[in-house]
Amino acid sequence: MIIAIDGPAAAGKGTLARHLAETFDFAHLDTGAIYRATAKKVLDLGIDMGDEAACTEAARQLQPADLLADGLRDEAVGQAASKVSAIPGVRAALLDFQRDFAKTPPDGKLGAVLDGRDVGTVVCPDADVKLFITASAEERARRRHKELQDGGQNAIYARVLEEMKERDARDQSRSVAPLKPADDAVIIDTSALDADAAFEKALETVRAKRP
Repeated sequence: MIIAIDGPAAAGKGTLARHLAETFDFAHLDTGAIYRATAKKVLDLGIDMGDEAACTEAARQLQPADLLADGLRDEAVGQAASKVSAIPGVRAALLDFQRDFAKTPPDGKLGAVLDGRDVGTVVCPDADVKLFITASAEERARRRHKELQDGGQNAIYARVLEEMKERDARDQSRSVAPLKPADDAVIIDTSALDADAAFEKALETVRAKRP
């Protein structure tokens, strides 16, 4: 069984994906981590974001260990990930990895949960369940601001909100795999929901689809 979960930054899709994977003993892949790891590699190597060939090569050289690198959740890496993910060559280089994970989950798992921005529309268009998790930009910025502060980073809410809106616009307007719900996705707005309430809504959908 393949569960595809998409949505903008800080909407709660990662927490939800992990919870569903644990509940059903499915494998979990945060596809955003793949792009964040690529972005960190690009930043660490001093590659110009405008050099599409070099960014694509960095994506091709990505190793599983890179997904465990420190600093993947840093805001600078997140912003860079949004930029490199708009490069067609980068997306093509990372697409096969994601599809292989979904079709043949590691450790003999009987299903996979993938969360990201184009899982239901591009990576796994035939997924058994498609969820699109969203929330207002203001609420998502509040969550990210708290996450950054709790992590010891000096963050300003207004700046976080501005960057959130910029990233949304970039993700939604890119020519390759723009952020949008799949036509058959169930949309869950978490603006006024806590993690448990969002999980219960998602669980209903999965159980209805599960054979």
